Amino acid sequence: MGLTAHVLAIDAGNSKTDVAVVTADGEVLSTARGGGFRPPAVGLDTAMTALAHTVAQALSTAGLTTADHVSACLANADFPVEEDRLAAALHARGWGTTVTVRNDTFAILRAGVPEPRGVAVVCGAGINCVGMRPDGRTARFPALGRVSGDWGGGWGLSEEALWHAARSEDGRGRPTALARTLPAHFGLSSMYALIEALHLGDLEQSRRHELTPVLFATAADGDTVARAIVERQAEEVVAMAVVALTRLELLDEPTPVLLGGGVLAAQHPQLNGMITDLLADRAPKAAPQAVTASPVLGAALLGLDEVGAGDGAQGRLRAYFGV
Repeated sequence: MGLTAHVLAIDAGNSKTDVAVVTADGEVLSTARGGGFRPPAVGLDTAMTALAHTVAQALSTAGLTTADHVSACLANADFPVEEDRLAAALHARGWGTTVTVRNDTFAILRAGVPEPRGVAVVCGAGINCVGMRPDGRTARFPALGRVSGDWGGGWGLSEEALWHAARSEDGRGRPTALARTLPAHFGLSSMYALIEALHLGDLEQSRRHELTPVLFATAADGDTVARAIVERQAEEVVAMAVVALTRLELLDEPTPVLLGGGVLAAQHPQLNGMITDLLADRAPKAAPQAVTASPVLGAALLGLDEVGAGDGAQGRLRAYFGV
């Protein structure tokens, strides 16, 4: 493809979708934002229809009806077979001549590195890790929760905090200030009241994610149980990163390890400090760094990789996104 190629970049997560139309020289023609992309919850056709509105807005603003290449980083593309099905669905929409679909974690990785080389661990609602090399080799995990061996992420951390707090209050577990700080966040006086409110629907289950920052604050105040939960999260992050580095034969080479998602991007001193210390011991040549850039930047950079754009295009694109 020549330098007149246009890339339609899509970063579609569970909560929001960002789309950008980019030229092969790195100029951003348009951007658009829409709702989350959740085929498992609403069905593929419904999810694609919702995505189509956001894509149509971006293409129309750019003065285009199609692009040369679609670079899509999508939530719930956890297995190659799912990537293939999603690529076929995108291709059927006629948005681009060629289509590449990757898990959305690859967007965070590519956004944080100057070339497609490194490892990214993402802690958002859940936890995931991917790695890639310029030769096309990748490392990844299914990242489906406990069924695939995962532990942590915002939802998992809040669940763990609730478990320990409940047992602390009723006497089955070790004392922890979480038994006070978690219900207090919602203006409640006890874990019993919080459990009842969640069970009866007086508090939406989705609000449990609000407890993750409470966990970190309680840990920062010195609570032993809360600190142990945070330490375990650090262990899980490093375990995934080291496995990915090993699979890609990057353990003995200087390699960036990107830390993304709401939990890691918040840069809690205990969590991120312990990750740095553990990596220094188990992967001394790894270079951890937090990534706060918009993931659609990564999807766009992956698209520029596909159309053979030069370094100048990457620089212009990064400048647009303030990186």
